[in-house]
Amino acid sequence: MRREVDKTKTPLISARNIKKYFNVKEGTLKAVDNISFDIYAGETFGLVGESGCGKSTTGRTITKLLEPTGGEMFFDGKDIFKVSQNELRQMRKDFQFIFQDPYASLDPRMTVEEIIAEPLEIYHMCKDSKEKQERVFELLRLVGLSEEHASRFPHEFSGGQRQRVGVARALAVKPKFIVCDEPISALDVSIQAQVINILIELQEKMNLTYLFIAHDLSMVKYISDRVGVMYLGNMMEVASSDELYANPLHPYTIALLSAIPIPDPKIQREKHRIILKGEVPSPIDPPDACPFADRCSKVQDICRQSKPEFIEVEKDHFVACHLVK
Repeated sequence: MRREVDKTKTPLISARNIKKYFNVKEGTLKAVDNISFDIYAGETFGLVGESGCGKSTTGRTITKLLEPTGGEMFFDGKDIFKVSQNELRQMRKDFQFIFQDPYASLDPRMTVEEIIAEPLEIYHMCKDSKEKQERVFELLRLVGLSEEHASRFPHEFSGGQRQRVGVARALAVKPKFIVCDEPISALDVSIQAQVINILIELQEKMNLTYLFIAHDLSMVKYISDRVGVMYLGNMMEVASSDELYANPLHPYTIALLSAIPIPDPKIQREKHRIILKGEVPSPIDPPDACPFADRCSKVQDICRQSKPEFIEVEKDHFVACHLVK
């Protein structure tokens, strides 16, 4: 069920012309190249695309875990790229991260209680150790774990339980916005739906706003209100989840969606799968052209001559393609 989002209000997140370039031996690697999007309070914005397209770098750049090369990132009306380090440190309470790998993102030498309590200590959110412990127990219950788990170490848990600990840690400081960076890709398929359902329940309980990064298109459709499609560091299409999956306009989005398996074997057999030809081009010093031109079956001369603008072609449906008017 899609959440009703009040778009008359200012977006909670407003990313404008975000760039993240890396200097490498061969030239400039444009990991995120001039992308813009909004996320409204209480909604989930899904970000999809092939591996290496810049999704995770986008999440890290807008939360300033990576230093941006350019652009503006407004959080609650304030450009976090321009605030002082002290102000940013205080603002970090409001935007948290759930990392992809629950094995690597938890300190193996700390107990679960210490892991979840650490952000509470950093921001002095509890008046004494008793209140801190009660808050840790409350967070564990919120994510489907119990007080007994508090004294254990990360290696004593399954992957799904570890990711729940990661979710509890992210929630500890009562954030408004959470970047979920492929939070289920390292988990067994049987556990993925449980973690997703916990995220949805918590969002409804606590009015959270998510940037949900993934390459599992069917899972993104399930959790997201709106979806952005990235390719080679560029935003190719943004629309509501229902609109994007029913009416994809960019050739890359159409090809991506054609790969989603359908449970009905008869429909699956009759379905036309679009196989993209060639390899993803190098993001190092890309030409000033459509980044998808070399793999697009509908490519025309103009696609190789200039980069298309990212424009609104239908209400709330944005596309960067010369062929879509």
